Amino acid sequence: MYYDYLIVGAGLFGSVFACEMKKKGKSCIVIDKRNHVAGNIYTEEILGIHVHKYGAHIFHTSDRRVWEYINQYAEFNRFVNSPVAVYKDELYNLPFNMNTFSRMWGIRTPLEAKKKIEEQISEFGVAEPKNLEEQALSLAGKDVYEKLIKGYTEKQWGRSCRELPAFIIRRIPLRFTYDNNYFNDLYQGIPIGGYTAIVEKLLDGIEVRTNTAYKDFLEACRKKGITFGKILYTGMIDEYFDYRLGALEYRSLKFEEEQLPGCSNYQGNAVVNYTEGEIPYTRIIEHKHFEFGTQPGTVITREFPASWQPGDEPYYPVNDERNEKLFQEYKALAEKEKNVLFGGRLGQYKYYDMDKVIAVALEMAEAEE
Repeated sequence: MYYDYLIVGAGLFGSVFACEMKKKGKSCIVIDKRNHVAGNIYTEEILGIHVHKYGAHIFHTSDRRVWEYINQYAEFNRFVNSPVAVYKDELYNLPFNMNTFSRMWGIRTPLEAKKKIEEQISEFGVAEPKNLEEQALSLAGKDVYEKLIKGYTEKQWGRSCRELPAFIIRRIPLRFTYDNNYFNDLYQGIPIGGYTAIVEKLLDGIEVRTNTAYKDFLEACRKKGITFGKILYTGMIDEYFDYRLGALEYRSLKFEEEQLPGCSNYQGNAVVNYTEGEIPYTRIIEHKHFEFGTQPGTVITREFPASWQPGDEPYYPVNDERNEKLFQEYKALAEKEKNVLFGGRLGQYKYYDMDKVIAVALEMAEAEE
């Protein structure tokens, strides 16, 4: 048996690529080590609510082509991401905007907010920040940093802001309008019915095998005489090469899901961030609010950042100088691999928003004959 493409990973990247190659008349088989398709955008219905099992996913883009593409597979609602942040007994709007500054300092006008921030920046007075703490203080001042950045960032990365490189925060989006919309993109929403249904439509008519590890599958295919024209690998690029140059760093996440059948509304918002370091989780997600749910119960998920160890799910590449150098070495190896493509955030060691995943997958598919 022969397939034109073996696609390793049934997440968004692999599924878009498989769908496009099927349109070109190519035969594809998709495998995934998990027991389901859709990767990290997988949603599961619980208490009548589409639960984002691997963290909140809000689709947003300014790329009209990508928006029109994804709308072939789902109808999107009008959800706008407007998270709030809790610091001790204080509640703030995100992103940092006039609602944030008004709550923090009791001011009302953009001029007052800018003056307050500029005063705090000048008090700090560092021209060349050497770490993330100095960078944040030089961009936003003491209050915003200490209440809304420091604790959250240290939990996310698992180390002190003084130990993190300054380039992680290249800029801080300070908005001097009363606008709580987190994204500036033209198109935004949540697919009605959840993300899993999108991937199932993308993979319609394509052979898919879950609970299937890549190397075990290759060995089984070798014994059965099954061959492939090309492989698209969306797993960890360093794992593909058996870590021969060393392991790349990742950050992982742990999720604590709680079903509350007797509670119709737990926190009043889809996403609430907890920015003080003493609280071990970074945010609580209440899933029903993504689709304006009116179910009698609710489901919440606490999100805990975690160090990554082999066997854990890698969520975020650590794109510091050391890891970027190592990735470039792996990339050079990848370019020598005959008939193997590497895609997605793990195959390309890059954090992608969903719209960028689709755009890059489409570009890769278009490049294939």
